[in-house]
Amino acid sequence: MTRHNDRIMNEQLPSDIPLMYSAFADWWPLLSAPQDYAEEADIFLRTIRHNSLRPVKTVLELGSGGGNNASHLKKHFTMTLVDRAENMLEVSRRLNPELEHIRGDMRKVRLGRTFDCVFIHDAISYIKTELDLAATFATAFSHLEPGGVALFTPDHVRENFRAQTSHGGHDGPDRAMRYLEWVYDPDPTDTSYLCDFAYIHRDHNGHIQCSCDRHQLGLFSRQVWLRLIAEAGFRAQALPFEHSELEPGSCEYFIGIKESPKK
Repeated sequence: MTRHNDRIMNEQLPSDIPLMYSAFADWWPLLSAPQDYAEEADIFLRTIRHNSLRPVKTVLELGSGGGNNASHLKKHFTMTLVDRAENMLEVSRRLNPELEHIRGDMRKVRLGRTFDCVFIHDAISYIKTELDLAATFATAFSHLEPGGVALFTPDHVRENFRAQTSHGGHDGPDRAMRYLEWVYDPDPTDTSYLCDFAYIHRDHNGHIQCSCDRHQLGLFSRQVWLRLIAEAGFRAQALPFEHSELEPGSCEYFIGIKESPKK
């Protein structure tokens, strides 16, 4: 028997979940800490409030991961969190025990209720085909109240993609983690790119473990994003994502407004 905030939707879920979200999920707060999300969560808060045609009280986050965005946004909204990786939901439950968590796939989950806002952070980058992207937008549209806003924030669009490397990680009270991230596109003619990670874990005994993890992510043009969002029924718009850690013009995100039916 499952609790109300521990329900499982769409039992037949894909098994291609990277190590970051499965075997290493318990290390997530040391790879990507909640405090790292404060600035972008504030950007999302302002975007949601500015663009919604209705007061926003409830938010459905699809692909909610470890709950870092929700840890900031829950101060302003009642949030429901959906992710297909059970291990990541467990991480989020520890961070956000008061929120409802549901296991489900953003391409096909149906909760049977609607929200003032639907939010998909960088988890939407794991959508690799136009068919699946359209299905994801259909999910968002079906869960949105008229006048509400959907917010989609991919890591890259085709027009501003560039190969890059980055690194990070954090120390915890009894263990630590560091990572190297390598982003590149081996085939510019398809709709995906690769993100390879190297992890170094140091446990409480000082033992070191090194691992590699490959992530394949989707890459679509701005025109494809706008077209598919509009075809789902939204009024679509692209917005520049201005963040202190990003070069101006290097990133953008998308909103979809579900306009109220004309009387």
